[in-house]
Amino acid sequence: MLDQGAPPHDGGPAAPQSPGVGARLMRRKPVERLVAEGGRGEGGSLRRSLGLWQLTMISIGATLGTGIFVVLGEAVPKAGPAVTLSFVIAGLTALFSALSYAELAGTIPVSGSSYSYAYATMGELIAWVCGWCLMLEYGVSVAAVAVGWGEYLNELLDGTIGVTIPAALSAPPGDGGIFNLPALVVVLLAMAFLMGGARESARANTVMVIVKIGALVLFCAIGVQGFRSGNYDDFMPLGMAGVSAAGATLFFSYIGFDAASTAGEEARNAQRDLPRAILLSLAVITALYVLVAAVAVGAKPWQQFTDSEASLAQIMSDVTGQTFWGTLLAFCAVIAIASVVLTVLYGQTRILFAMSRDGLVPKAFGKVSPKTGTPRTNTLIVSLFCGVLAAAIPLGQLADATSIGTLFAFALVNVAVVVLRRSRPEMPRSFRVPLSPVLPAVGFAFCLWMMGSLSTVTWVVFGVWMAVGLVFYFLYGYRRSRLAAAPAPSEAK
Repeated sequence: MLDQGAPPHDGGPAAPQSPGVGARLMRRKPVERLVAEGGRGEGGSLRRSLGLWQLTMISIGATLGTGIFVVLGEAVPKAGPAVTLSFVIAGLTALFSALSYAELAGTIPVSGSSYSYAYATMGELIAWVCGWCLMLEYGVSVAAVAVGWGEYLNELLDGTIGVTIPAALSAPPGDGGIFNLPALVVVLLAMAFLMGGARESARANTVMVIVKIGALVLFCAIGVQGFRSGNYDDFMPLGMAGVSAAGATLFFSYIGFDAASTAGEEARNAQRDLPRAILLSLAVITALYVLVAAVAVGAKPWQQFTDSEASLAQIMSDVTGQTFWGTLLAFCAVIAIASVVLTVLYGQTRILFAMSRDGLVPKAFGKVSPKTGTPRTNTLIVSLFCGVLAAAIPLGQLADATSIGTLFAFALVNVAVVVLRRSRPEMPRSFRVPLSPVLPAVGFAFCLWMMGSLSTVTWVVFGVWMAVGLVFYFLYGYRRSRLAAAPAPSEAK
């Protein structure tokens, strides 16, 4: 049944007695209300303790993971030495959406990321769809990344003490094991850091990010010793089509740069630092990717990149003649994956925190511990869910669906920045997308193009996920929405 009318505004005329379903679904949450509610949860408030450095490290930590350690083996056969150009193209594709994220993060500095941006510009139903996509992006990707942690941990253990975790305890059922214990362990470790507070987990993430950046710089320093200019004689052997195909593959190595936008309510100066952190992290990541790719292809003929297994470690071993480097790279990969799990899990909890505050998911996700200033119940529930998912269920195509959920959310952000420019042109903005609405439109088009290149199975999984989300919304969120129950006087029309 529809509600029989919202309560009258304080000091103003009564609201319509029977708002239609369409009006309820398109109800927008005013930016002023989003910002005013920032940080407040059930029983306490989030603490503003993060500066530009920590925010940048969160985005780098969520993005710079296993991809660069294995992705060259998949991308180089498609593009040849021009894989460096493919990285640039993928980085530019990410940049269009990053510009939109930067403007909205500075204008609406709250924890909900693109969910909150959609709520302020396109209405509750679109916001719910966006938030549901973010659950897929963050929640399932935590599990997917955690699964790979055990593989690198085994490689590290084998190279150092000569033992490995039995297959029965390092893979889920259906993948040759009974229970993926390492996957559960890395999620629980991340949970322990997050329980301690945002500042403490940010410090741990910063250390891990420095370690993995150092590993890539070390690879470049060693790999350049085996550099052969002849490997670049035929720069684009597979044509521009190959460069584009590799770019589409490599784009997913950039997913995660938006993680800083989930920390909007814990940043000391969110309007100034969030846009800088998003763009700075993307610049650092792109520079590292291009540099590593250039050195790798220079040290190893592109025809020899035949698989995705530890290609960087193999190049270091070939150049030096020592297997020690493979073990070192395995150690760095263990750190890299742990950092991704930590930061992505952080983002998931903050998005659910924002959705809970709006009444669209249960109140438990919005409870804040007065002692640590973190949503501890939220963190516990999300961590246990992701840990069990990673340990007990083969993810398969579900993991691939994280990409389509991410691209859909990116597309909505590009739309949101244009809508907010038109509906609220007078709002102060600490960063503005240049050439708007042209660049947001390009970003939107690139997202649709990337989505169209994904497999039919991925689209089916995505469709099922969306259907489940809509059922949950109409059975729970639609009826419990706090905005629908008590509209603000300044609500945008």
